[in-house]
Amino acid sequence: MSWKRFFRRSKWDEERHRELEAHIEIEVEENVRAGMEERAAREAARRKLGNMSQIREEIYRMNSFQVFEELVQDLRHGMRLLAANMSFSVVAVVTLALGIGANTAIFQLLDAVRMRNLPVKNPQELVEVRSTQTRGVWARRPSRFPFETSALWDQIRAGQQAFASVAAWSSSSFDLSPSGESRITQNGMFVSGDFFSMLGVQPMLGRVFTAEDDKAGCGAAAGETGVVISHAFWTREFGGAADVIGRVLTLDGNRVPVIGVTPRGFFGVEVGKNFDLAVPICLEPVFRGKAAWTSNRIVWWLSVLGRLQPGWTVERANAHFAAMSPAWFEATVPPQYDATTAGKYRALQLHVRPAASGLSWLRAGYETPLWLLFAIAGVVLLIACANLANLMLARAAVREREIAVRLAMGASRGRLIRQLLTESLLLAGIGAAFGALLARSLSGLLIAALGTPADPVYIETSTDWRMLAFTATVAVLTCVLTGLTPALRAARTDPAAAMKSGGRGTTSGQGRFGLRRALVVMQVALSLVLVFGAVLFVRTLRNLGAVDAGFRQTGIVMANVDLSRLKVPAGRMGAAKVDLAKKVAQMHGVDAAATTNSAPASGNNWIQSVVIQKERKGFTNMARVGSGYFETIGMRIVNGRDIGDQDRAGAPRVAVVNEIFAKKYWNGENPVGRTFELGENGSGAADTIEIVGVVTNSKYNDLREDFVPIAFISELQDPNTGADTQIMIRSSLPLADLLTQVRRGFAEENPLINYQFQVLETELGNTLVLERLMAGLSGFFGGLAALLAAIGLYGVISYMAARRRNEIGIRMALGATRGQVARLVLREAGWLVGVGLVIGAGLAIAASNTVESMLYGLTARDPLTLAGAAGLLAVVALVASYLPARRASGLDPMTALREE
Repeated sequence: MSWKRFFRRSKWDEERHRELEAHIEIEVEENVRAGMEERAAREAARRKLGNMSQIREEIYRMNSFQVFEELVQDLRHGMRLLAANMSFSVVAVVTLALGIGANTAIFQLLDAVRMRNLPVKNPQELVEVRSTQTRGVWARRPSRFPFETSALWDQIRAGQQAFASVAAWSSSSFDLSPSGESRITQNGMFVSGDFFSMLGVQPMLGRVFTAEDDKAGCGAAAGETGVVISHAFWTREFGGAADVIGRVLTLDGNRVPVIGVTPRGFFGVEVGKNFDLAVPICLEPVFRGKAAWTSNRIVWWLSVLGRLQPGWTVERANAHFAAMSPAWFEATVPPQYDATTAGKYRALQLHVRPAASGLSWLRAGYETPLWLLFAIAGVVLLIACANLANLMLARAAVREREIAVRLAMGASRGRLIRQLLTESLLLAGIGAAFGALLARSLSGLLIAALGTPADPVYIETSTDWRMLAFTATVAVLTCVLTGLTPALRAARTDPAAAMKSGGRGTTSGQGRFGLRRALVVMQVALSLVLVFGAVLFVRTLRNLGAVDAGFRQTGIVMANVDLSRLKVPAGRMGAAKVDLAKKVAQMHGVDAAATTNSAPASGNNWIQSVVIQKERKGFTNMARVGSGYFETIGMRIVNGRDIGDQDRAGAPRVAVVNEIFAKKYWNGENPVGRTFELGENGSGAADTIEIVGVVTNSKYNDLREDFVPIAFISELQDPNTGADTQIMIRSSLPLADLLTQVRRGFAEENPLINYQFQVLETELGNTLVLERLMAGLSGFFGGLAALLAAIGLYGVISYMAARRRNEIGIRMALGATRGQVARLVLREAGWLVGVGLVIGAGLAIAASNTVESMLYGLTARDPLTLAGAAGLLAVVALVASYLPARRASGLDPMTALREE
């Protein structure tokens, strides 16, 4: 039988019906011609043909798939049952939609970050080049993926044999405004000439770079080369204009023509970012001038990607790079390194690893938290399944008579199991469908939570086969978890016992009620694990928010200023920045202002070695500051003096150090008047600095770190100071008024000054994105788990009280008070909650190690937190039990006994 006939069964049945009627008419005519009366002739014709309805039914059955037919019948029956019990259906669907939607949303994010390949040609052939551990080798690492120096990149490009093509790139930010307030894009890139061809990316408009675009000296004039922009940037900045090729962009004050537009869907090679524009590496000296990294052997700023030669494997490529590494590192030893540092540098090696899924800082920072959230969402779904299984068991008890009648009329137990499982599948399917829709919104919220307004995260979470397969798998597992046991138990119903008047049937037996108790205990135990984790993460966020950072966090605005377009002589740059800060400090409503190259807890680290009496003692964090910085930022001088205007170029170099610096290098003694030297990038070369003051400790990289040694040097005395700085502004003015005033002041000083404002408190809050994400989502899931556990407990206690109506009636008739009856019911709930909390405490302690690294200010097995979570869950559970206990205590004894 074909599917074509199956779907045309009604038409086929009508055709067979007409054929049979025609056959009877022919027989009737023959019988009449033989001399029979018409009535007798018709009866004889029908007897000869047989049972016409049975024949039609047999033909209909021949054109049917029995299993499919039964499935359709079961689905229709299930839909009618769900429509008849709308409250149960809504609760079940909403519960499943939340559980499945949350799991699907987090899976989509993990899929995009971890499993999905780059949208480029043959991504499985891509590998990235990395250097072995560089700890002990002083090196600046300004990029998210700084694996190679420019010198190493030149060696790899010229000497490697493993790759059919190889390219380098580095993420960078660019200022798009010609002057005045900056408009920064964080999604720029410096790329080598073969970058796009190596990836197999063809332009949508114009052309992409070639090797000819990336030759030394191409940046002699920015207009000699061009910029390649993304489809998203083309749409946003140029409105999708077809004549974009040849138009000019201003990047950090340099006019660069657009030469090409990449196709829609290509976001670069960094997962989590959607690149806006790319410029050739050879143009980098134009943007950074004397501070260019292209000619600097100690700055690790480039990432290298290659496409393997046909027939080459990752293992073979690693062997090749291991053989070539000694020569390459020997040829690129920075001349500033001393013998010890140079020896460590020569011992480094390069290796490759697969890069089909691109590079991603999200993987390093968020993969573990995302897997943890995925596990939490899975536990919530498991609790929801247990809750629905409890409800299904209760429905099975109510439907005992119906099931008994079906069995008595000949229905097989297998057929009944399939029908009940189909109802569960229907619930799971509807829940999965709403969950998939919900996942789209949840995915967007998750992605937004991973980034900040100034640095958003871009992740494509379009629906694909993996997402659909995951949702379908979850739906099937949910169906099995919620429906299999209730279906098996219902199918074992004894028809005789169920049909007896007043009989309770087997479903109400202690064995089946014990299963419902076990499900509630499991819900309480798993809920405690989630609530405990949620409280840990909430307390971590609170601890970080209340941490003593060592500086003032409120009322501070940072003005990121770039003076490169003013063409200030190099020797005057420090003074120009300090003078600008003084003019800001004199503005109405400004309490103080000062310059720095590294705002506190900004992550912009600058590290140099400390040499005392010609012996290198270790490393210290550095910051360059102008006069009045410590007053502005709210840091107290505990010994000596502040850095002042007298600490100028030509005067003896001075520094203010923090208390940890003094403790580490002078054993806590007062170091004022002592001297130390800064090893120039690890060389130990004499650069004597006198300590003139000691300041209180403050956070340097982020709020999580312990206090670290910091040396603050004068902005006016650093010969390497660049054109950019941060002016820290302390003011009590409303933010809008302050920004308006500073904008006006900068414009009056020089319209070519580029600037951008940031609020210190906001920036510090942006460093806690992960903590807010974990606290918010774990809190939501913990609350949902507690609610589901409370609903499950309420259902079990209500069912128990209903089944014990006669017993309670007898007790009250014999003198039991309402309070005693309420305590009887609550005692049952208390046992269930108590056992669940004990098991849950054990599970929480066993699982605590998985979150240890994400906590701050408390341990993963903090007893106070565990006790608080258990107490909170116990209160919620007992409140849920109070309603059925109160209802049971209000029972009329005569009514209960009359029912008996």
